[in-house]
Amino acid sequence: MRNAIRSIGDRMVGEGQPVYVIAEIGINHNGSLELAKKLIDGAALAGCDAVKFQKRTPELCVPRDQWDVMRDTLWGRMSYIDYRHLIEFGREEYAEIDAYCKEKGIQWFASCWDEPSVDLINEFDPVLYKAPSASLTDLDLLRHTMATGKPLMISTGMSTMEEIETAVDALGTDNLLIAHSTSAYPCDLNELNLRMLDTLKSRYPGTPIGYSGHETGLAPTWAAVSMGATFIERHITLDRAMWGSDHAASVELGGLYRLVSNIRDIEKALGDGVKRVYESELAPKKKLRRVQTVAAVASA
Repeated sequence: MRNAIRSIGDRMVGEGQPVYVIAEIGINHNGSLELAKKLIDGAALAGCDAVKFQKRTPELCVPRDQWDVMRDTLWGRMSYIDYRHLIEFGREEYAEIDAYCKEKGIQWFASCWDEPSVDLINEFDPVLYKAPSASLTDLDLLRHTMATGKPLMISTGMSTMEEIETAVDALGTDNLLIAHSTSAYPCDLNELNLRMLDTLKSRYPGTPIGYSGHETGLAPTWAAVSMGATFIERHITLDRAMWGSDHAASVELGGLYRLVSNIRDIEKALGDGVKRVYESELAPKKKLRRVQTVAAVASA
């Protein structure tokens, strides 16, 4: 069996390693580089390992019959295709993000929804790529992304087990990470199905398995860590009431700090499963135990 550990830049991700914590900015920057930098600041301060963005080529990702549909946006009423262009960062913005993340000592990468987006992000030598749940069945895109030679994290929301298996069979597991997810924003607790983590670990024992959560609150993400998720991803925002589709299912920065802090506490508390008597127990043991050893009982 292959060791379920992957090298992500200068981090190791997998069994026995610290949980790799991803703060997804996605499109919660609302097209503002200043807002993106504030979110990067918050993720770095909270102790996250990486921030993640989303990158699309609007003409390839928006169905043609939706281009001219009028929408109310932050910039007023406009066509959907014009809105999608305003919300997207391009080469210039990502060059600034790349430099800013290096300055802050935090990794960054992106979910790329089409091949030209993969090629653009690849110019910045990202530590890995994420394939969004919506792209799990787009095998050409997955293969194009895998061809960069970078680790690929696939997300399994809105997918059947058969679709997951088809994608993994097409890609192989040598440079793969798999995230359990449910693609509802926010997601009802009854639909999180965290036991899928066990299913994926059993099905792919040589592959790091993690959790991409869209629920309201933090407890399910902590539970996922306790169940063995080797990486976690949560959307982040400055304010859950902000305009935009993903803010309501996101974690504000104060919550992000608690999320990461408690993940590190959970890691310490889980231990290694080897029973031992700790030095801190010796004095209570001497004071409270009538029969000090099992051997003493056997010889009585």
